[in-house]
Amino acid sequence: MPLLLGLFFSAVAVTTVALFLSKWWWLPELISVHGAAVDHQLTTTLAIAGTVFFLAQVALGLFVWKFRSRGSERASYWHENAKLEATWTILTAILFITLGVQGNRVWAQYLLTPAPADAVVVELTAQQFAWNIRYPGADRQFGRTDSKLIDDAAGNYIGLDPKDAPAKDDVVTQNIMAIPVNRPVRIILRSKDVTHSFFVPQLRVKQDAVPGVGIQVHFTATKAGEYEIACAELCGMQHYKMRGRLLVMSDADFDSWLKTRAAL
Repeated sequence: MPLLLGLFFSAVAVTTVALFLSKWWWLPELISVHGAAVDHQLTTTLAIAGTVFFLAQVALGLFVWKFRSRGSERASYWHENAKLEATWTILTAILFITLGVQGNRVWAQYLLTPAPADAVVVELTAQQFAWNIRYPGADRQFGRTDSKLIDDAAGNYIGLDPKDAPAKDDVVTQNIMAIPVNRPVRIILRSKDVTHSFFVPQLRVKQDAVPGVGIQVHFTATKAGEYEIACAELCGMQHYKMRGRLLVMSDADFDSWLKTRAAL
């Protein structure tokens, strides 16, 4: 039995490391500029934690085998070793603090750096269970909204004021967001009801949308294509239905798409 347990723990360690190195089950394709730093930090953290896990599991297997029962001998023990415990506690603390500082630096460089002034601005308002996307018109200004004017049945999902001049050319879509490739995009996240979370795995972007707050997030997509916008926050019974489409396209196609939507 000790031999089987030892082999089991060793097999768990080897299998886990093999899955990590083969990347058989890994992150989705990366399509953003800032995502490379995020992936690097994640890989570094997993490599360090994986090494510690591997050594611990192998040691556990060896100890199970070495200190197995060989007959009727009584179990023995020894009192704690204060120096040894202090050593591994300090080393573990240093490791965790170092990884935390590095991760915080990556986070800060991304989220605390303002978007470029020429970024494409999109307002995204979440609701149970849909994404409402708004683009400013030719005047480059968002029109006025009023919660009292919200009428989902009439298609006025965000309460756009039809009497407001800047609002007349705003382009509003639901569950379909188009952006140009290789250009910075700044998104203003809002919520009509409960907390939602804007999540596009390929962009390495995940940000909550909180009622009453306009939260900004920015990124630059590097590959054209269609991707899923998921809500990563449980927001109600039909949370699973809250899916949108992100269309990353060329500048010409994006301009054409906006004109087509504005004409609807």
